[in-house]
Formats: sequence, structure tokens, C-alpha cells
Amino acid sequence: MYGAEITARWHAGIAALRRVTSPPPAQSRWAWAADAILALVLTVGTLNDALSWGDSEAVSSTVDGRPVPVVPFPMPPDRPPVPPRPVAPLGGGQLAHHFAAASFGQLILAVLAAAPLVARRRFPLAAFWVVTGAMLAYHQSPGFDPWFTFTAFVIAAYSAVVYSPYRALAMTSALAGAALVAADHDAAVPALRPGLATFLLLIPFGLAANAIHTWKQRVRSLEAEKEAATRHAVELERSRIAQELHDVVTHNVSMMVVQAGAARKVMSTAPERAEQALLAVESGGRAAMTELRHVMGLLTLNVDDPDQKAPDDLAPPPGLDQVAALTGRVRESGVPVELTVTGSAVPLPAGVDLAAYRVIQEALTNTVKHAAGARVRITVAYAPDELRVEVTDTGGTRTPAARSGSGRGLIGLRERLAVYRGTLEAGELPAGGYRVCALIPLGEQ
Repeated sequence: MYGAEITARWHAGIAALRRVTSPPPAQSRWAWAADAILALVLTVGTLNDALSWGDSEAVSSTVDGRPVPVVPFPMPPDRPPVPPRPVAPLGGGQLAHHFAAASFGQLILAVLAAAPLVARRRFPLAAFWVVTGAMLAYHQSPGFDPWFTFTAFVIAAYSAVVYSPYRALAMTSALAGAALVAADHDAAVPALRPGLATFLLLIPFGLAANAIHTWKQRVRSLEAEKEAATRHAVELERSRIAQELHDVVTHNVSMMVVQAGAARKVMSTAPERAEQALLAVESGGRAAMTELRHVMGLLTLNVDDPDQKAPDDLAPPPGLDQVAALTGRVRESGVPVELTVTGSAVPLPAGVDLAAYRVIQEALTNTVKHAAGARVRITVAYAPDELRVEVTDTGGTRTPAARSGSGRGLIGLRERLAVYRGTLEAGELPAGGYRVCALIPLGEQ
């Protein structure tokens, strides 16, 4: 029982450490350049310290901070003292001696103790642990100056806390690294002079204040980005709803207006035809109500609740299987419509099916509004990898409603088809009339 509880807490702690609290900040070219210069300066400093270690190799101890040279054997009392040899400039042979005195491994550790700072913002935790490990290994050999390595360690720890997206893991790493360095403070931490200790004690407070300020800035930036994304999503949803309502209302209301006008003209002379026109108005109104009920039903669904079911009276969205009924209602308004279907009909995704239906619906609406007396031909062609929907008319008399067109319908169709990688072509024909053609790929959507 206790073992399972301990295991569960262990996994929970690991998950907390690996939890991403904020995305890594974007890094500009200037930031990369500044980090590269900083890493280069500290790397040169540590390398210089490693190479200078060869000069102090003959120094075995210090008294009051002053080096005491090692005397390999006592000098005879009757022998005159040997004058000190002048120090010559560093030449090729002496440089080789330096490299021989400081081993290759120590030189590598000197580089690794500072060079990873070039990635202190992009990979802060990795840079921190490489710098910390190299620093501790580097100072296992006595005699090295810890100022450059300790400075690199402090900068790496600060960068891990400020820039790492894993905040809990970064704080834990910084504390663990500080404990390791404190355990080896005699070699890894520089000796403090009076007056310098106070300044160094102020550094952690300054770094902590800057870290808190940076976190607040990042939180505000994330909140602003989230608000902008939410606002953009709301605008897209409003546009989609407006387009759907446009497609539903414009077509059905246009058909009802045409039928009502025809009924008014023949009501006194041909009551039977007036009755048929009014029946068409009623049919168009019922169709409009059915589609509006579908749109409003979708708006009432809670997208955050995956278990919520659609209302029972929510009609399915229209598709190509309802094109025959659509053309029938248009014929009843007095517009000759010819429907041709080629190829083998295949089941279509709901979005593709609805988009193809809306293309035909919008084209018929524009014909009724803009080309009274035109004949319409509709072609639905199924191909193995493509669906083609084409609507052409022969042209006719422009109605007064044609001047009120905004072109929003065709723009909305292009946006709808673009979701499914489809294209829309619309324009006047050379011989007169108008053509609307939509191509929709039937591969993986």
C-alpha cells in the first residue's frame, strides 16, 4: 500500500518537474550575438587560466598569499646563487610546454565550463548542467583560478531559472547545482575580499528581481497572445455563421419573393397558377426554416462538452442528394433548370457535400436575381479523385435586385471551398450568360 503511494507520488513529482509552464521566448539575432560574445570572453578567460597553470606548476604552496618556489634539493653553501633567468616571450616551444602542463582533458573542461553559454536562452537547462559539471570537474585539479568558471556558473544558473520553460525543474536544478558548488567551495568559489563580499551578496537579489520581472512580462505576453487568438477565433466563427445565414436566407427568400410576385400577377386571371405559386412560397419557407433550425441548433451546442448530443429535431445539413428537390423548387418559380449527374456517386464528407450544395444554391440564387428568363444547366461530375460542380445560364434580363448584390456569396464560397483544397471559377461566358464551376479534390481532406 505504502509502496504504491510512494510510487504514485514519485510519478506525480516527475510530471510536475516536466510540466511546461511557458513556451521558450523567441531569440533575436542580437541576443544570439550577445550570448556568443559573452561565451567567447569567458571561454578565453578559462583557457588562459588553464594555460597559465603550467607557469605555476613549480609552485607547491603559498604563505600569506605569496607563492613559495619548490627547491628540488638543498644548494651547497659554497655555491654562489644562480641569478633568475629572464622570462622570454611566449613562443611556439613554450606554448607546447603550456599545453603539456595543462592536460588536454583540462583544456576541454575549461572550454565546456563557459562555451555552452552561447545557448543559455535556447537550451538553458542543458547549458547549466554542462557548465556546472565541467566546472566541478575542472577544479578537481588544484591551482586553477575560479573567477571565470564561477561567473559562468552564476550566469548559467540565472539563465536556467529565467528562460527555461520547465520552471519547477529549473528551480530544482539551480538549487542542486548551488549545493554541489557549495560542497566544493574551497576550489570552485573565489575567495572574497573585504568590500567585494557585499557586492556579491547583492547579485542574487538583483537576479531574483530581474527573474520575477521577466516572468511577469512573459505572463502578460502570453495573456495578450491568448486574448488575440480568442478574438481571432470569434471573428472567424462570426464570419462562418454570417456566411451560413447568407446562403440559407438569401436563396429561400429570393425564391419566395419571385413566387409571391408571380402569384400576385395571376391571382385575378389564373387562380390555379396563383395557388401553385403560393404553394411554392410555402415550400420555400419550410425549407428555409429547416435549414435555419439546423444552423441555430449548431450554435446552441457547447463545443467544450464532448458528451453533449445534438437535439433530436436537428435536421441533417443539406447535400448533393437534395439538389433534385432544390431544382424542383426553382422550376416552380418559372426558371427552366436542367440537372445532369455523371460518374458514380460516392459518399462524401459532410463538409464537402454541404459545400457542393451551397455552390449550386448560390448560382441558382444569382440567376434568379440577376438574369430573369435565363435557362440553367447544372452538371455534377464524379471522378475518382475529384468532384466537379458546374452551373451555367444563358443570360437574361437584369432585375432591380441585381444592383443590390455585394459579391459576398461568391467570396464566401471560395473561403468554404478553400478549407477542402477546392477552387471556384466564376465569370461571364463569351456567348452570353454566366458560369460557376467548383473543383473539389476527393483524396484525403
